[in-house]
Amino acid sequence: MTGPARAAQAAVIALDVGGTAIKGALETRDGVVHRRIDLPTPVADGVGAVLAAVVTAAEELRPAPGDLLTARGAGLIFPGVVDSSAGVARFSANIGWRDLPIRRLVSERVGVPVAIDHDVRAAGLAEARLGTGRGVDEFLFLAIGTGIAGAVVTRGSVVAGASCTAGELGHLPVHPSGDRCACGQLGCTEAYASAAALPRRYLAQGGAGPVRAEDVIARAGRGDRIAQRVLDEAIVALGRALVIYTLVMDPALVVIGGGLARAGAALTEPLRDEVERGLAFRPAPRIVISDLGSDAGRRGAALVAWKALDEHA
Repeated sequence: MTGPARAAQAAVIALDVGGTAIKGALETRDGVVHRRIDLPTPVADGVGAVLAAVVTAAEELRPAPGDLLTARGAGLIFPGVVDSSAGVARFSANIGWRDLPIRRLVSERVGVPVAIDHDVRAAGLAEARLGTGRGVDEFLFLAIGTGIAGAVVTRGSVVAGASCTAGELGHLPVHPSGDRCACGQLGCTEAYASAAALPRRYLAQGGAGPVRAEDVIARAGRGDRIAQRVLDEAIVALGRALVIYTLVMDPALVVIGGGLARAGAALTEPLRDEVERGLAFRPAPRIVISDLGSDAGRRGAALVAWKALDEHA
C-alpha cells in the first residue's frame, strides 16, 4: 500500500534580463535555488527575439511533470525605466524595449502571474532582505557596471520615486561642464566612473589597449600614470555623487555592487577617503562591497515575484 502523495512545493521563476545575458533561477520560498540558467540576450535580433528568449528561459526553468515543485509565478527584472504597477517597460535602451507591456506578454506565454521591476531596485531589495543591508533601515545599493544606478532603501523599503527613476546617481552632473554623457547631459558620474567609462577614458588619454575596466584599476596599482589619473577622476566623480546623496538621504551604509565591485578595496578605500573629504561637518556612511555579488539581481527577481504573490493572495 502506498502512502499519501506529497504536495508539490511552491516556487517562483526568477529572471534577470540584461543587455548581455538573461540569468534565471527556479527558487522556493526558503531561498533554495533548484534550477539555474544563463542565456545570451539576443539584442541585435530585435524586440521580438529578446521577448522570445525571456519566454524560453522561463519555460526551461518551469518544473517538469513529476517534479515536487510547482511554479506559482515569475519575477522579471531589467534595466531602464520600469513601470512596475502598470507592468510596462517604458524605456530600456540596452534591450530595445519602449512602452512594451512586458508583464502581460510574458504572463500570457508562460501561464503564470508575472511581476516586473527595475534590476537595480530588485538587487537592492535582495541586499536589504538577504545581503549586506540586512537590519539596516537606511542605505544605498549602488551598482557600478556598464552604467551606474542606485537602489534607494529608506525605512527598510526600496523607493521607486514619482516617475520610477529614483536612484539615478549615474546621471548626477558631478562636473557640470565636463564630458558629455550618453544621456545628453554634461559631466555625469557615469561618464567618468562606469565600467564602460574607465577603458574609454584610458585609451583616449593615451593608454595602450585593448583594456577592460578591471585592467585599468590593476594598471593603476602597478604604477601606470594614465591609469592612475583615470581611476582618480572616477573616484572623484563617485565621491561627489555619494556626498550629494549622503547630505540628502543620510544613509548609514553604501553597498557597492555590479561588475566594478570585483575591484574590492582598490575601489572602496580611496572612495571612502574621497567621501570623507567631502563631508566637513558629519561622518561618512560605511562603504562596503555587496555580499551577494553578481547574484543580487537574480535573488531580487525571486523576491519581487514572492512579494507580488503575497500582495494578491
